[in-house]
Amino acid sequence: MKAVPALVAVLLLLAVAWVAPVIGATWLIAVAVPYAAFVLFVCGFVLKVVSWARAPVPFRITTTCGQQKSLDFLPHARLENPFTGWQAALRVLEEVVLFRSLFRNVRMRWTRRRDLVYESSRWLWLAGLAFHASLLLIILRHLRFFLDPVPALVLWLGRLDGLFQLAVPTILVSDIVIVAALAFLLARRLVDARLRYLSLPADYFALFLLLGIVLSGVSMRHLTRVDLVAVKELAVGLATLAPRVPDGIGTPFLLHVLLVSTLFAVLPLSKLMHIAGAVMSPTRNLANNTRARRHESPWNPEVEVHTYEQWEDEFRDKLVAAGLPVEGKQT
Repeated sequence: MKAVPALVAVLLLLAVAWVAPVIGATWLIAVAVPYAAFVLFVCGFVLKVVSWARAPVPFRITTTCGQQKSLDFLPHARLENPFTGWQAALRVLEEVVLFRSLFRNVRMRWTRRRDLVYESSRWLWLAGLAFHASLLLIILRHLRFFLDPVPALVLWLGRLDGLFQLAVPTILVSDIVIVAALAFLLARRLVDARLRYLSLPADYFALFLLLGIVLSGVSMRHLTRVDLVAVKELAVGLATLAPRVPDGIGTPFLLHVLLVSTLFAVLPLSKLMHIAGAVMSPTRNLANNTRARRHESPWNPEVEVHTYEQWEDEFRDKLVAAGLPVEGKQT
């Protein structure tokens, strides 16, 4: 089963974090690994974006599902079939914020009675949107560990996340939502036979890694507990390039740091890179206006051409001898 190698890889990371304090490798996990992961993330991200930006786009391959701009009396679907650059930019923004294409996605399948059935992907859209929104909120909340003083917006988001005031420490809404969303995405890959066949170990590894990050963070808040003062001291030290590992940094926190660092390191090489792919895709960011403006690829190299006139001069004698008409005079 393809999920097993991915699960084993995450469990090995857990074992490494567990053994690190015993062998005196706390500094390695808490300082060296995050810095190395950050460098790999930045370099990999930039290289991937540059490679995408340099890829030739000989045609406008915009994916559309609405009326193209034509005659004035025909209503034009500005976001579904953008005509200008601004309309294409708004379409990309809608894709990034609302997952437009996933919301509109329809799956076709045959039943056992050979009936053709079309199914909506609204549950997948809802789970994906909930996961990304919760992840964004969690990242913004974590800024309080790296900034001093903490911005008012970060404090307000923390209060909003714990709005229901359940238990002590407060159970955060984003924690519940992101665990449920990841559980749904993982169960979907395990239950759906077609998706299970198409899935790769890397797909499961990303889900197990994200689940490990979330569950380790939740456990530190409600079960194992950590010294938040020591955590903030380490985080501020990492952010200011003056790292120091204070006392009170336990194994659960090292596990959390190792999993997060692994995520950053592998992100540019995985499908998680769709964070930039959604913006860079020519199916989304190009206007569909080829009927009004000729699309010339700026990546086309200069080539030496052999014109018709040159060809005619080359074979003029043979053409005349064969009685074939020639157009121009010999140059």
